[in-house]
Amino acid sequence: MKSTTKSIYTTLLVCVLTMSVSFAQEIIQDVEDTSKKEIDSTQRSDRRKVDGVAAVVGDFVVLDSDIDKEYIQLQARGVSIKEITRCQLFGKLLEDKLYAHHAIQDSITVNELEIRSNIEQQMNAFLEQKGTMQELLDYYNKDSEQSLREEMFEINKNQKLASDMQRKIIADVEVTPEEVRDYFNSIPKDERPVFGTELKVAQIVVIPEISEEAKQAAIDKLKEYKADVIENGASFTTKAVFYSDDVAAKKKGGMYTLNRKRPQMVKEFRDVAFSLQEGEISEPFETDFGYHIILLEKIRGQEYDVRHILLRPEITEASILAAKEKITKVREQIIAGDLSFADAAREFSDEKETKYEGGQLINPYTQDSSMELTKMDPELYGQIQDLKDDEISLVLQDQDRINPIKFKILTVTDRIDEHEADFSRDYLKIKALALQEKQYKEIQKWQEEKIFDTYVKISDDYKSCEFNSNWLKTEKE
Repeated sequence: MKSTTKSIYTTLLVCVLTMSVSFAQEIIQDVEDTSKKEIDSTQRSDRRKVDGVAAVVGDFVVLDSDIDKEYIQLQARGVSIKEITRCQLFGKLLEDKLYAHHAIQDSITVNELEIRSNIEQQMNAFLEQKGTMQELLDYYNKDSEQSLREEMFEINKNQKLASDMQRKIIADVEVTPEEVRDYFNSIPKDERPVFGTELKVAQIVVIPEISEEAKQAAIDKLKEYKADVIENGASFTTKAVFYSDDVAAKKKGGMYTLNRKRPQMVKEFRDVAFSLQEGEISEPFETDFGYHIILLEKIRGQEYDVRHILLRPEITEASILAAKEKITKVREQIIAGDLSFADAAREFSDEKETKYEGGQLINPYTQDSSMELTKMDPELYGQIQDLKDDEISLVLQDQDRINPIKFKILTVTDRIDEHEADFSRDYLKIKALALQEKQYKEIQKWQEEKIFDTYVKISDDYKSCEFNSNWLKTEKE
């Protein structure tokens, strides 16, 4: 079995390009521990060391345990591992390290804030599901939360580098209408894809207003914190730990490291941080997340070590009630026929991304408005699964990373039943498949070139794997 067949590669490419890394999903207690199993007598030596080095690719090392973790990750993402061999996963890891190595060579950078924020969400999700930090530390054989966070950061960072490198490789790959037609016509009729039931969904969102008094109260509180630090020698770090609403950073005393060359944090935050002198504390300023003050601790070349305190203005019960009443009245007007859903969205919705399209949601994977039922976000599916076409949902309470509370109503604007691919009706989906095919070929071409430009060392235990890519460099050496 080859280590990276086309079908396996395509599945993994889709996972990399369309899904964020989810550490919490890696925690699966009932997965068999493959680290204690041998590949087979032709693939592996009986003398393999525990967690030995399986390969070196550029500046990266692949350990035996990395292969075991990859099995867990794939199953957590919903990928069937029944037919995936250890050699195939090893081949994928070699590819990932090749991408990450050349991402660094090409000066691709990652958003450290985004990675640390993901880690915080991942750990919180695990704790909600499993209960204790000690279980998490035991699972990853770590003796402290800090060492676990460091490993999580490296895992997330390297996977982000690999996915960003893949995106760069295929960034300029496009398909013409003629190529799409040729691709479709090349598929035998009895092998044409079948597309599942698809829905088009629209929503109207109303967000509770924040009063000017609440905004000023947050600003005044931040000014008090600043004055206490400057005038009384209070600890900025301690105040961040106790009072900041930035959950991801408060445990670190509000610490972030910014780089002038990387687009980290929102623009308003960066502009203030880069305007400060060492030891200076900013005045309160606003972003979409709330109000902040920043302490610039140290400048190290292009890197700025900052601490910040975030306060979200309080949302009053009166404001919450007013928002709920507003969207309830909008719903009643739509049901009465006084207003179409699309017109109501344009007039009343607070969600800028959808209101000007009549509230129409966009599929994040295909960038069109159709969403396949079986691939829909589970939360969204739960909210619309019982709706008939043009029926309006009840008022639902929701939240996002900026708004701790919001209200919405949804409707299904169109429904297409399961069907065999039709060139005219399913052009965008067929185009996506044709593009994926072309991207795959571009990836393969890049791999062939870069393998010979990169230091690669494969352990004897894995040299009997039948690789799709020429990792053993047998042709030119």
